[in-house]
Amino acid sequence: MSHRYLAVAFALALVSSPALGQDVGRISGAVSDVGGRPLAGASVRIVDPPRHAIVGSDGAFHIDSVPAGRRRMVARASGYADDTTSVDVRAGVISRVTIRLAPPRVSRLGAVVIRGQASPGSVQPAPDMKGAMILAGVKTEVLTIAGADANVAEKVPRQIFAKVPGIFVYDMDGTGNQINVSTRGLDPHRSWELNVRQDGVLLNSDLYGYPASHYSPPIEAIERIELVRGTAALQYGSQFGGLIDYVTKTGDTTRAVSVESINTLGSFGLFSSYNAVGGRIGRVTYYGYAQGRQENAYRRVSRSEASAQYLSATLAISPALDLRAAVGRSAYTFRIPGPLTDSAFRADPRTNTRSRNWFSPDIIVPALTADWRPDSSTHVTARVSGVFGDRSSVQFVGFANVADVPLASTGQHAPRQVDIDNFNSKTAELRATRAYTLGSVPSVIAGGVAVTVNDLRRRQQGRGTSGADYDLALSSGTFGRDLHYRTRAVAAYVENAFRFTPRLSVIPGARMERGRTRMDGFLAYYDPSSTPRDILHDFPLFGVRAEYKPWSTSEFYGGWSQAYRPMILKDVLPENALEQTDPNLKDARGWTLEGGSRGVLMHRVAFDLSAFAMRYDNRFGGLLLSDAQGAPYLFKTNVGSTMTTGIEARLEAPLLVREAVTVSAFSATAWFHARYSAGSVASGGKNVSIVGNRVEAVPVWITRDGVTVRGARWSATALASYTGSTFADPLNTVAPSLNGAVGKVPAYTILDVNASWQFPHVRLHAGVSNLLNAQYFTKRPAFYPGPGVWPSDGRTVQASTTLTF
Repeated sequence: MSHRYLAVAFALALVSSPALGQDVGRISGAVSDVGGRPLAGASVRIVDPPRHAIVGSDGAFHIDSVPAGRRRMVARASGYADDTTSVDVRAGVISRVTIRLAPPRVSRLGAVVIRGQASPGSVQPAPDMKGAMILAGVKTEVLTIAGADANVAEKVPRQIFAKVPGIFVYDMDGTGNQINVSTRGLDPHRSWELNVRQDGVLLNSDLYGYPASHYSPPIEAIERIELVRGTAALQYGSQFGGLIDYVTKTGDTTRAVSVESINTLGSFGLFSSYNAVGGRIGRVTYYGYAQGRQENAYRRVSRSEASAQYLSATLAISPALDLRAAVGRSAYTFRIPGPLTDSAFRADPRTNTRSRNWFSPDIIVPALTADWRPDSSTHVTARVSGVFGDRSSVQFVGFANVADVPLASTGQHAPRQVDIDNFNSKTAELRATRAYTLGSVPSVIAGGVAVTVNDLRRRQQGRGTSGADYDLALSSGTFGRDLHYRTRAVAAYVENAFRFTPRLSVIPGARMERGRTRMDGFLAYYDPSSTPRDILHDFPLFGVRAEYKPWSTSEFYGGWSQAYRPMILKDVLPENALEQTDPNLKDARGWTLEGGSRGVLMHRVAFDLSAFAMRYDNRFGGLLLSDAQGAPYLFKTNVGSTMTTGIEARLEAPLLVREAVTVSAFSATAWFHARYSAGSVASGGKNVSIVGNRVEAVPVWITRDGVTVRGARWSATALASYTGSTFADPLNTVAPSLNGAVGKVPAYTILDVNASWQFPHVRLHAGVSNLLNAQYFTKRPAFYPGPGVWPSDGRTVQASTTLTF
């Protein structure tokens, strides 16, 4: 049976499963402040066995399947003192409770800071207000990572994002160095179609020159991941894909010192050690970690050594003002095994074609943040941050069918190519929200400004050594390219949430972004007078969205928003003397339309069902032209437009609830229809229309379905992940080329199993990734790490221990 029919059948089974038994009770109640005002977004947690609920907009909450007996319950809301109470639960009875939290030192406009009380692995929508941002009407997902049944040491994205529909995973190197994901059919390379952040701090190396996220925090450090889709782009930036924020754990604020140590062993020499310390001393709350990981990886000759460090400290200057300083570092060195041809992949997917290729980024991200809440209606956040460091590589460059062997004339290997990017990206952001009343309509206005100053220096085509070690020294001459790509930009936005009724909110917004990028430097193969280039970015962007909550347990959301993606250095830079760049090259732009419904059915089936359409104009590519003398050249320009429509569905429901064990199932399924609506590309010495062709690397179906069995102190999850076939090029070439650069990427299904056991101060975890040892690959890259087949990992095993004290 087709996987898509299995996914649909599974989803229907969740919705239609029979009512649960009555050997457990239910807790229903409300959370408010002492004045009786509902505290939407507050969290309520049963301590043992763990159960959790988020308070709705009307202040109500419900916790199902609570074993009978006296249960301790903790309520928490940002800015309020925690409240602990006990509730007597009887089988088959609804126990009702009213909780009123002590007056806050300053109200936070309904925002909620999630403190890890959600169930491990759960997915919840974000609150309508988060910090100084309005998220009402947006498709959002908050993933609780800490304690989840997943291989976090190797950052396996299909397990981390198991319950998020539509996430496409690009398995690039199999060593846990990077997370390469995308949403809604966009390019997953180093997540560069997303605005990537850690604790709100921008991580993209250079949004205007090279937006890849080379900085990659260890997932052991992450409490939760917050994902916002594209219709909120007016607030956080221009990316079509949306926002992804990795929220770091915090220390135990009731103690001066708390320690966590996570150590992992696994297949192919995996050893990872993560050690963190945190706590609170007087007015200062602090947290820091150091992580090291080494691994030989699945492919032969592959080798990875990675490290990460982080330190943050928050000073409560006054009840209304916090000042936070943080600095993080991410570095790794990876020995690249090289691409394969299709025939080599079928013969032995673990083989390698390179043993002298290396890649190594080393990135530092400092940030200083001020959070000010002068009164109950106002929230201001100011931040300055930077991304500094380099991305370096030394490689023998060639297609998969070009062997890296000693030269017959010298008996030595050919010199390798050295490439170095230096990042110097600085950002200042100011965000504010203010609650007010317009006539009789309660409203919240959000506004902000961001200033960006970037200088990307790119040195490439240096003649390196003929050795095999990681060595960036040049054996002769200088770099064939030595360029600076400098950007100065400012962006301002404003949105206003009008709450026309207690159930209906409408949020219009606008963003203005203006900037200038200048490229100058040296190209050995190009006329120096043709190299300087000025690029102006001037974009007014508009959007509107709405949210309707007919019931306390569900809501409808939707909106439309414009977005753009600036032309980056690879789009502008001529690769060789046979290329020219269009002087009228335009930034890509378009819009996203989405709508859906999310909530809880029958108090037990969590769901989020949505549809979207995304228009992406001015895509970058090349056309074949001829100069005045008739000589052909490739003209880098805007080549076409695409339209992607899709459906994204998430369902999760308990199948069995008993006092000692619960069984739940989930499904995260997406269907995509991505086609070129205009455009042509150069192929075979002519320009070929691609209208109607499928967009490359976009499957029709992605579905991840799983079952979790949970006891009082243990849990186990089985996950099946299916990704449909894709094309590697806009021409939709089916038959693989001899060098593996183009051709269809076959569909694949992966089965993962993870389990954990919790004891006082100790957690044990074990897992098998790719249990059935499927041999597959996810993408044929057009550029780094090189065209061809890049096999993903076969079966691997890992086990870890977590110590807390």
